[in-house]
Amino acid sequence: MSKELLQGIDKAPQRSLYKALGLNDEDLQKPLIAIVSAFSEAVPGHMHLDKVAEAVKAGVWAAGGVPMIIPSIGMCDGLGMGHAGMRFSLPSRELIADSVETMLMGHAFDGAVFIPNCDKIVPGMLMGAARTNIPAIFVSGGPMLSGYHNGKKIGLSNVFEAVGAVKSGKISATELAQIENSACPGCGSCCGMYTANSMNCICEALGIALPGNGSIPAVSADRLRLAKKAGGQIMKLVHDALTPRRIMTQAAFNNAVTLDMAIGASTNSILHLLAIAHECNVQLNYTTIAAVSAKTPTLCKLSPASSQDMEDLNRAGGVMAILNELNTLGLIDGNAITVTGSPISASYADSTILNPDVIRPKDNPYSPTGGIKVLTGNIAEEGSVIKHSGVDASIKTFSGKAKVFDSEEEATVAIGSGKVVKGDVVVIRYEGPKGGPGMREMLGPTATLAGMGLDKDVALITDGRFSGATRGLSVGHICPEAYEGGKIAYIQNGDKIDINLNTSKINLDVSAKELSTRMKKTRLKDLELKGYLLRYSKAVTNSAKGAVLKS
Repeated sequence: MSKELLQGIDKAPQRSLYKALGLNDEDLQKPLIAIVSAFSEAVPGHMHLDKVAEAVKAGVWAAGGVPMIIPSIGMCDGLGMGHAGMRFSLPSRELIADSVETMLMGHAFDGAVFIPNCDKIVPGMLMGAARTNIPAIFVSGGPMLSGYHNGKKIGLSNVFEAVGAVKSGKISATELAQIENSACPGCGSCCGMYTANSMNCICEALGIALPGNGSIPAVSADRLRLAKKAGGQIMKLVHDALTPRRIMTQAAFNNAVTLDMAIGASTNSILHLLAIAHECNVQLNYTTIAAVSAKTPTLCKLSPASSQDMEDLNRAGGVMAILNELNTLGLIDGNAITVTGSPISASYADSTILNPDVIRPKDNPYSPTGGIKVLTGNIAEEGSVIKHSGVDASIKTFSGKAKVFDSEEEATVAIGSGKVVKGDVVVIRYEGPKGGPGMREMLGPTATLAGMGLDKDVALITDGRFSGATRGLSVGHICPEAYEGGKIAYIQNGDKIDINLNTSKINLDVSAKELSTRMKKTRLKDLELKGYLLRYSKAVTNSAKGAVLKS
């Protein structure tokens, strides 16, 4: 693409601008490679990405390209949690995709290396890469090391849960401060199988990142070596014109969803995979996801579902060991091409499980089905999702009385003040893509319930989202959402709600006649919006479609 920008007499002005950057005539004969970095001093997951970018640059220069770092915005969901700022997290995914498209097309780059790490940055960049479809490779910043408290591993989710433990009198404020000071020891994406690490692992299964992308710790020298290798590999991709949509095919998405189910990934991964598939013109929906989940065993149970974390996964063999084990069950398409230029089978063929306590073998799974379930019923006619691997294994069904809240804040106050008790189903609505807007992630309420010891005795359902750090009986992404007149809008306090994980159903035990009466009498919530959130609310689709913007 850069030849269109730089060759010929008429392009002398453009060449002069590049020479202002210090490039010479020899440089301008080489491929121009964008290094799209989410480096920021505002996010611990991104504070070291400048070092990763420098390693990528070294790899690009050595392989005969000209690297240029360009920036990407990036929110930390942990910092956005529990206040109005979280409304911007999911919408930021679309801004990132748009900005990637704008910069790569506007400056006619020949290839791109993407350096994301946290939350919505990974899917936003993947969407942009698919949209522009120039040769691209991903190398994340890697996961954070574990924190320690009283000799036990802890991470961010433990801090959220400790807040609930203080409120219920289980620990002191002094101990909370000790946990707060120990949980996040340095750079990297938070150490559990949360959204960032889920997506960075999925990048390996999609074939858009090199092996190790998801699990090599942020502080490891292996991370910098991987980045340098990615910088060299992009030049091969440019030479071979191997583009993202040639890599992220139907087979690649099937592999990605299969891995997603095996590792007990964040429910956010489903939302993002739907959106990325949309950009790749690949068919993916809840029906397909449910079918894959039904036949894929859960082989990992990482934090917050256990004390094991990303360090342990890396030492146990990482993503490639999992893919190889799944391949023995016939669940992986080994012919799917990757950024290595070879089929994915070549990447996992020699990978083995090094610790069966972290990656269980196929004959001893945590569950014979996947870590995420799609639930449907009269509350969620178009679907909803639950992180099944984060639910206590003893819970297969749950019936309880609804306690209804029209925002996360209302629910948080009620939970913290003891108004939610055993047997309740907390309903948080008007938090969907349109009605939130922005489909806020709600780790606060779920972690508080867990910290209070109620995660087995209280369910929580919402048209919003949950963090990958959420555990317990938490059903999110309920579609249609309340703002669009979904049945969740008409639930009243005291209504009986039934959740059945065996049959994948979630139902409101209210007659059709009564529901019809409520629908006629209920006034849906109005929104008072301005700026980007107003435009986003008008343009966003529902969660079952990945919450992409209308074309």
